[in-house]
Amino acid sequence: MPQLPILGSIIFCIGTAFYVKHTVIDARTKPNRVTWLMWSVAPMIAAAAAFSDGVRWAALPVFIAGFAPLLVFFASFVNPKSYWKLERFDYVCGGLSVLSLLLWALTREPVVAVFFALLSDALASVPTIAKSWKYPETETGLMYIAGGINAGTSFFALQTFTFTELAFPAYLVALNVVLVAGIYGRGIVRIVRNNSRE
Repeated sequence: MPQLPILGSIIFCIGTAFYVKHTVIDARTKPNRVTWLMWSVAPMIAAAAAFSDGVRWAALPVFIAGFAPLLVFFASFVNPKSYWKLERFDYVCGGLSVLSLLLWALTREPVVAVFFALLSDALASVPTIAKSWKYPETETGLMYIAGGINAGTSFFALQTFTFTELAFPAYLVALNVVLVAGIYGRGIVRIVRNNSRE
């Protein structure tokens, strides 16, 4: 069912447009450039590995999950309030991304490439996960809602149910749920507390 992955990709592109708008025009959203750069690299490696392993339409949302962050990364340079704080942890993430690419290129082993792409992407996500919980006002939740929908559509196009097909979409759904919970969690907790006091 290629229609659903295509629809999911369109929804994610719309979410990306809002994120870019809030970064460039409103200067409300402040993307962590290290995270967004790593987020663009790992899914593209995973999509390429999945495609080389025979995955077709199910790899589209994963590819879009890498292409859209690349747009956000470039857009972040327009907003002077965006920040890039390089620490040792950031270099580890970058090194793992490069390693996953090299392992895939040298061994042509899709499972190895997807594993390291997942690991790299997860490590790159930690700074933005922490930021979404501590400073939710610096993020745009719609981006992550759209990202979760995009990743979820991959499950409707699965054919072989292999690790290369399942791993990255499942991870992306979980990641986006965590980010949305971080951004909107405080507000929900505040509403619950206020209702319990009444």
